[in-house]
Order: sequence, then C-alpha cells, then structure tokens
Amino acid sequence: MALSTIQNNSFADTAVHGFRNLLINSAMQVAQRSSSVTGVGTTVGYFTVDRWRFADAGSPVAVFTMAQDSDAPDGFSNSLKMTVTTADTSVGANVSQYIDQFIEAQNLQHLAWDTASSGKSLTLSFWVKCSTAQTFTIDFVNEDSARYFNTTYTVNSANTWEYKTISIPADASNGFNNDNGRGLRVRWSLVQGSDYAGSIATAWGNTEVRGGGHENTWVATTSETWQLAGPQLEVSSEPTPFEHRPYGDELQRCYRFFQRFGGDGNFDVSSTSGFGINSNTLAALTNLRTDMRAQPTLSINSIESSDVINSAVPITSASLSTAITSTQIAYVQYTSSGTGIVAYRPYYIRSDNNSTGYVDFDAEL
Repeated sequence: MALSTIQNNSFADTAVHGFRNLLINSAMQVAQRSSSVTGVGTTVGYFTVDRWRFADAGSPVAVFTMAQDSDAPDGFSNSLKMTVTTADTSVGANVSQYIDQFIEAQNLQHLAWDTASSGKSLTLSFWVKCSTAQTFTIDFVNEDSARYFNTTYTVNSANTWEYKTISIPADASNGFNNDNGRGLRVRWSLVQGSDYAGSIATAWGNTEVRGGGHENTWVATTSETWQLAGPQLEVSSEPTPFEHRPYGDELQRCYRFFQRFGGDGNFDVSSTSGFGINSNTLAALTNLRTDMRAQPTLSINSIESSDVINSAVPITSASLSTAITSTQIAYVQYTSSGTGIVAYRPYYIRSDNNSTGYVDFDAEL
C-alpha cells in the first residue's frame, strides 16, 4: 500500500490524536458503579458500564435490568445488555427511552465542522443483538449548535450478533465549542413514542427526529433483550477494525468523568492524612486518581463509622460531609459526637471496612 493511501484515511488522524475511537469504554470493560442494576426505566443516570447513560422522557412504562454481560461477539469479553422486566404493550406518544454517550467538545476540534470545505465525515460501527428482529433508530446531536442527524439500523435475525455501520456526514459551518462541555451525542433508541416520529435524515437539520422508523416490538414482552458491543465512532468514510485499548488506559479515561472510592470493603478515601479544623471537626484529604473533567459533585453512601488515630474521639457516620477544592483534590469532612480534636493538628483517619460504603466523585457530561 502506498504511503499516500495511508495518509488519506483515518489512520492519519490516529497519528495526530492518538486514538481512532471517539467513544470511551466501547469494549464495556469498566463498570465502577455496578455490573447489574434492576428497575431501570424512569430515572436518568449512569447505572452500570461507565460512560453509557440510560435516559428517558415522558411517562415510560417499560422497566429494564441494565447489565455488563459476558455474552459478546468474537473478540470482545463484554456487552451492555438491557432486559425487559416490565413490558410496554402500548407506548405513549411522548415516551422515549434510550442509551447514549456524550463526547467532550474539545475532543472534536479536528472534525473541522465549522469550515464548510474541511469538515470530516464520520463512520459509526457496532455490534448489536436483540431477541426480536426489528428496526431501531439511532441519532446524533451536535449539542453546541442544536443540530440533528438520524437514521435506522435493522436487526435481521433474532438472538444473533450482527455488525452494523452508519455513515455520518460533516455538518458544514456548525462546529463545536473548544471546551469541556457536551459536544456530540450518540443515541441508541430503545423505545420511542409517536411524538418523535419523522423522516429519516439525509443531512443535518434543525429539527430533532429521534424515532423515525423505530419499532417498539421488543419491549412489548418481558424477558426480551437488546445488547450493544464494540461501538466505534471514527473519522473515516468506512469502518476500520475495532480499536482495542488496554484496560488501564480505558479506566483512566473513565476516571475523568467518574471515580468511586470504596464499595469493595476498603473505604480508602478516608484512609489518608487529615487535619483538625476545630475541637470536633477534621478533614481527610484525598488526591483524585486523575484530573477530572470539571469540579465533581460528591455523594456518600453507607460509611458506618471511623476512628481517628492520635485521638480517642469517635467519628460518627451521620456527621460525614464533603467539600471540593479542585478537579484534582477533595476532602471528606468529619464531625465528631464529642470534642477532643485539636485544630491544625495532623491526624490519620481510618473508616470501618464494609461492602457497601463508598464516596463518589461525579463529573459526567
């Protein structure tokens, strides 16, 4: 193959930007929160596999189990699996349920969509398996310009892994902000009501149509399944082989958006040096594992109790609170039921090990 040929395809972008796949955790390997969650259907959130969000609109009836599953096509170890636990036999007009991922806007500058002559087209490839043969909608949203592109893919054979590819044209003169906010959204529809119906797009437009051509057959019966594996979005006119990234590399990418300390019997966020604030309050510093996308929000779950080394003062679980200092450092604040802590004195804090206690740092898009 001539050098000029190689330079004209997506591998040229690989050399510059270090990776082809614009999506994170496409091999579905990282699942910091849980490997399986039941009752998913009426709440927006990240529940299992990192970076893959479930969302809904309207008043949905269908409920799912969302899981990181070991059933996957050749070359993959995991898939994202949705299993119907509560069926919807008559989907409401305003109902929408889907899986999506947002791409950080500053990671899309090389697409050059703000210049009509240089904009690069994209190709999405993925593996899908569904227990019913039917047509699904998939759509793309330029979050910075409120622009939309939608199309469909068809599951031809039930319970069979099938490889799908979709071409996405450049959206000339509608680029992305050079910031850490939402840039491009890729959305796989699960359930779509008639309010979201419309024509399949042949070009980017100003009207959102995420349900044109979508069928809801699979969600009408309990125990039906839909699975996604190996989605890859790349600068290319045709798909290239899946970019398998090392687990540690993918984990670091996920840490930019979410980090959980604890939950495995070792609440290590508090097993750090701290300092006294006043006679009954101290703070335990923790260095985040990587610089997060933005200053994260924090939540604490089921931390039972703690001990302060160099002090006989017990720390009670009800007194835990949190504060943030930056995208790299945070602290958990403890307030004792008694007094005895000396302000500005260094302490070492150890929390009780248990299987459920954790602190989450969340900077998801």
